Amino acid sequence: MATEVNSLSHIASDKLHVHHHHDHDDAQSFVRAVEHASEARGLRLTPLRKEVLELVAAAGQPVKAYDLLDQLRERHGNAAPPTVYRALDFLLEHGFIHKLESINAFVSCHHPAEAHQVPFLICDNCSSAQEVCDERVAELIEAQAKAFGFRPQAQTLEVHGLCKNCRKG
Repeated sequence: MATEVNSLSHIASDKLHVHHHHDHDDAQSFVRAVEHASEARGLRLTPLRKEVLELVAAAGQPVKAYDLLDQLRERHGNAAPPTVYRALDFLLEHGFIHKLESINAFVSCHHPAEAHQVPFLICDNCSSAQEVCDERVAELIEAQAKAFGFRPQAQTLEVHGLCKNCRKG
C-alpha cells in the first residue's frame, strides 16, 4: 500500500498545480484578469462587483460574506447583505471566485478565464485554502457519476486537515 501511495504521489507531482490562497501576492493583476475575462464574455463588472472581487482577492485567505459586508460598510456606510450576496452570486456564476461550502467562505479563482471545478485543501488551524488544479480529479468524479447514470449539476470537493506550516508547529 505504501508503494502504491508513493507511486501515486509521484504521478500527481508531475501534473499537479497547487495554488496557495494565503500567498495571493498580486490581487490587482487578478482583478485585471477578471476585467478582461468579463469584457471578452460581454459581462458587466459593476463597480460594486469589482470592489467585492478586490476584497476577496486582497483577503489572501477564505473570507466570509459578512466580513466583506463589514468592510464595505466601513467604506460606504450603507451596504446591505442582499447587495453583497448578489455581487458574490455574479462572481461565482461566472467562475471568478469559489465558494468553500464547508466553511461558508469565498476565495478568488486562479483561472478566472476558464470554467472549472477544483478541489480545495483547507487548513482547520490557520484557515488557508489551496486550490488543487488537477483536471484528473474532476474528470474521475464525472466518469464515476456517468457510470452510475448520475448527471451532476455541481461539484464540491473540500479536504480538511493541517497545512504544512501548521503541521510544523
